[in-house]
Amino acid sequence: MTWQTKKLGEVLKVQNGYAFDSKKFSNGKGVPLIRIRDLKNGHNTETRYTGIYKKQYEVKSGDFLIGMDGEFGCYEWKGGKALLNQRVCRLQNFKGLDSRFLFYGINKYLKDIEDHTGFTTVKHISSKQIESIEFPYPESLVEQKRIVKILDEAFEKTAKANENTEKNLQNSKELFESYLQAVFANPSKDWEQTTVEKLVDQGIIYKPQDGNHGEIHPKKKDYIKNGVPFLMACDLKDGVVDVINSKFITKKQAESLRTGFAKNDDVLLSHKATIGRSAVLKTNDEYAMLTPQVTYYRIKDNKRLFNYFVYYYFLSPRFQSEMLLYAEVGSTRAYIGITKQLKLTFIVPPLSEQKTIVKKLDVLSMETKKLENNYSRKLTDLDEFKKSILNKAFTQSL
Repeated sequence: MTWQTKKLGEVLKVQNGYAFDSKKFSNGKGVPLIRIRDLKNGHNTETRYTGIYKKQYEVKSGDFLIGMDGEFGCYEWKGGKALLNQRVCRLQNFKGLDSRFLFYGINKYLKDIEDHTGFTTVKHISSKQIESIEFPYPESLVEQKRIVKILDEAFEKTAKANENTEKNLQNSKELFESYLQAVFANPSKDWEQTTVEKLVDQGIIYKPQDGNHGEIHPKKKDYIKNGVPFLMACDLKDGVVDVINSKFITKKQAESLRTGFAKNDDVLLSHKATIGRSAVLKTNDEYAMLTPQVTYYRIKDNKRLFNYFVYYYFLSPRFQSEMLLYAEVGSTRAYIGITKQLKLTFIVPPLSEQKTIVKKLDVLSMETKKLENNYSRKLTDLDEFKKSILNKAFTQSL
């Protein structure tokens, strides 16, 4: 079977979107406006346009669209009439190409597309760069349709397996959360119900502290390759503080700061923008510095409170929902400062019971993570299978 390779610009036309007037955007009335964020959805949009527009920018069901910023991909629009916004392009006027074959091919060559781009933080691509992609295809439309049929069947099975695996992954997470809920939802009569502030007043914990705010807060330009860990919310992962891949600042700068000196065994809690992540800090260093996103909770009386119990309590739906309420999630910048954190409810069982609860939760957490790792590996394998079969399709191996 004869194959040929042409630049995409020789076999199709790339139409750029239009910079519609943002003053005429609406969440209610108007024509749906397709922005990059809408591509994965494929049939609905967040924004509508109420102004006058040229018919050439109308998108119809079945059109193929590519986002030109961020994560590249070709998506089929399955909604009704909509408008092609800037930084989104449409593929048109295919010459000698079955549309589904083109769809699979574009997504096969995502890596090639990315290799054609120049980017730093956000990836960008232009219509000219898309048109310059070298695209191989069989001359026979019959052969293209044969390949598409094989890919359709394989991808349908993969999608179903992917859906089941993601459902199992979510179920494993919900299993652990439901147990956490059961532990803390109905406290025993001998469990003390108090507040963070009272725990401080009683000398059970030190007053919580977060990182430095204002002018003395370290900036991006201050980061170095190695030094004192400068911990953000993103460094709190699955109960562990990632001090290896965190940002770092010099010891001299750290010593110039007023607050936020977290120490080994402190329980950390994220409280700004990303709300409710928690982990126990394990470090051989004298201290690690916190950003204003993170608070440390330090045990003062180890005979009254166990740090890993605090960690699990922070993860409980009971505590999380109260924290989110105080943090006013849904506002422009969700945040719960130290003053509000002091008002949060806290439950304190006898120390022996705290340790029993932690032991049970540790076992369940370990089993849950094993399941999650297995399902995550399966998702990775499914993704590799899709890449493999696409590669075979476009190297004449199917």
